[in-house]
Amino acid sequence: MLTQDLTYLTGVGPVRKQLLQSELGLSTFGDLLMYFPYKYVDRSRVYLIRELNGDMPFVQIRGQILSFESFDMGGRKKRLVAHFCDAERRVIDLVWFNNVSYVTKNIKVGVQYIVFGRPSVFNGRLNIQHPDIDKAENFELMGMGLQPHYHTTERMKRAGVTSRAIERMTRTLIERLVNHAPDAIRETLPPSLIHQRGLMPRAEALRIIHYPSNADELERARHRMKYEELFFVQLHTVRQLHNRRASSGGILIPRVGELFHRFYNECLPFTLTEAQKRVIREVNDDLRSGHQMNRLLQGDVGSGKTLVALMAMLLAVGNGHQAVIMAPTEILAEQHLATITDFLGALPVRAALLTSSVKGKKRKEVLDSLAKGDIHILIGTHAVIQDHVVFHSLAMAVIDEQHRFGVAHRARLWHKNDRPPHVLVMTATPIPRTLAMTLYGDLDVSIIDELPPGRKPITTSHITDRALASLYDGIRRQVAEGRQVYIVFPMIEESEKIDLKNLEDGYDQLCKIFPEMRISRVHGRMKAAEKDHEMQKFQQGETQILVATTVIEVGVNVPNATVMVINEAQRFGLSQLHQLRGRVGRGGDKSYCILVTREKMGEDTQRRIDIMCQTNDGFRIAEADLKLRGPGDIEGTQQSGQALDLKIANIARDGLLIQQSRDDAQRIIALDPDCRLPDHDAMWERARELRPEEDWSKIS
Repeated sequence: MLTQDLTYLTGVGPVRKQLLQSELGLSTFGDLLMYFPYKYVDRSRVYLIRELNGDMPFVQIRGQILSFESFDMGGRKKRLVAHFCDAERRVIDLVWFNNVSYVTKNIKVGVQYIVFGRPSVFNGRLNIQHPDIDKAENFELMGMGLQPHYHTTERMKRAGVTSRAIERMTRTLIERLVNHAPDAIRETLPPSLIHQRGLMPRAEALRIIHYPSNADELERARHRMKYEELFFVQLHTVRQLHNRRASSGGILIPRVGELFHRFYNECLPFTLTEAQKRVIREVNDDLRSGHQMNRLLQGDVGSGKTLVALMAMLLAVGNGHQAVIMAPTEILAEQHLATITDFLGALPVRAALLTSSVKGKKRKEVLDSLAKGDIHILIGTHAVIQDHVVFHSLAMAVIDEQHRFGVAHRARLWHKNDRPPHVLVMTATPIPRTLAMTLYGDLDVSIIDELPPGRKPITTSHITDRALASLYDGIRRQVAEGRQVYIVFPMIEESEKIDLKNLEDGYDQLCKIFPEMRISRVHGRMKAAEKDHEMQKFQQGETQILVATTVIEVGVNVPNATVMVINEAQRFGLSQLHQLRGRVGRGGDKSYCILVTREKMGEDTQRRIDIMCQTNDGFRIAEADLKLRGPGDIEGTQQSGQALDLKIANIARDGLLIQQSRDDAQRIIALDPDCRLPDHDAMWERARELRPEEDWSKIS
């Protein structure tokens, strides 16, 4: 029954079905059943009008309409007012600006109604705008307790498909299932799991989640459906991880090798942190296992990920193979080449660059040397995955800022050898543990959670644009001491032209404010060569101030820069602010980040600014960002190829359930790797329904 078309549900029909499908993606009975309320309102009490005031939430009252008044509002618009009185003969106004003809046609004077809405005060009179209104004699919500509310769109509301309309459809569906198909809602979890976790049966949970009688009952139903949703996400990722480990033979890299030992003893620029040592051990264990490594390396800005990646590549090179590091921009690729060349010193390891700017004879030389095996480490942009780029023996692929690449880009690296190379994907955008466990659950995760010794914490402060004079004095003092400064302006796609003008105006103004200083400017609309020229002038110390947009967010490394000024900081997300702040504090000098905003800010904005001023910990910031914005907005998750589409669970708030569901999924995969146990039949059937595109050939 749950696969039936919504057209055939009483109260829907073809027109409404088309609207539900186009606006909400609902096309079957099952889709509607799994469209959960986003909030609930207590309908257990009927208020008297004398008890109401303009600060109350939604309330319901009982009474009748005494009369209607209609007011012209210009054009064809009208305002309809109904004077409604209760048993005490007190009066409140009911007001409609839309659907006026429907109200006058269907709502009658002298009939007893239940009215539901939010009271407010206008010109000293109580009113409720666009209330829900039902005849009291057949009003089914009186005893329901908590009334569900469903998200709708403006187009749906204009067509009369409101939250209340969806609620009626859902009620009709549930009554039909209870009366005619009580077994239609099948259990999806193994009995042992339901018993162990004390979960409510699925059919009962789905009924209660739409029509709970009290808060405790609702909480148990929501707990069951959250657990189920997270469990099947974890079952998918754990199964993928198990199958990959069981079937993918990796390139065996059995020895640490002389190159690695020489680098460690002769070239290491500083003592490794315990976190870096731990990650290198984890990588080495993977390379010696005989299975392909797929590891996500998380590390905060400046934590030393590049050094760890280089040491991982040296393990491959020391065993006679090649390595590649793919970066999202030419600037970052060039910087990686400079950093790695500097790290390697006199070691007999040849590193080369391949980007779209490497052309002609130089490009041919790189490609020929790569194919012969004379180049050991190739560093480049997406140019490295082009078909004509041939490796002699690629064994290690490092992908930097992995969220900047699509899944197809990354997959093309897999085909650069007969056996897929080991893969290390790096991100400087810390991912909260619960999100990493859910979104990247099929990868092994390593975390560098320490900063190298000598790094001083960056002092972050917030000022409004009224305090710019004192900020400019501070910049003069820093430059007088030989330091350099970033000044960032926002460049948001929706208002790019305005933002570009603001940056140009800001640049002109700063040239007047600091006539004694040399100033560069960089933004994404500049040609690559022009942008690189300006960046190099700043990196080489020829200019003291760099005026820029977020093109400098990732990878720019100027140890002499000690001040980061972010204009209109209220327009940036937490993750972006943290990335920008990470451009300073890269040398041994005390560094500063100044967030400049307008005087007035919203509550969420103030919270973001406060978090930035309170901590330099990227993981704490990522957790806060997740709670404020949700997983789909955290940078990179939408491009991961596995963007989350959770209907009821919340990654930020359901951490314990995520851990429990992952533990249970791991236990089940270990117990039933071939998907054959009879008690698991319903579970595997549900897994197949949720991911029909997967290879489920092992399921009997």
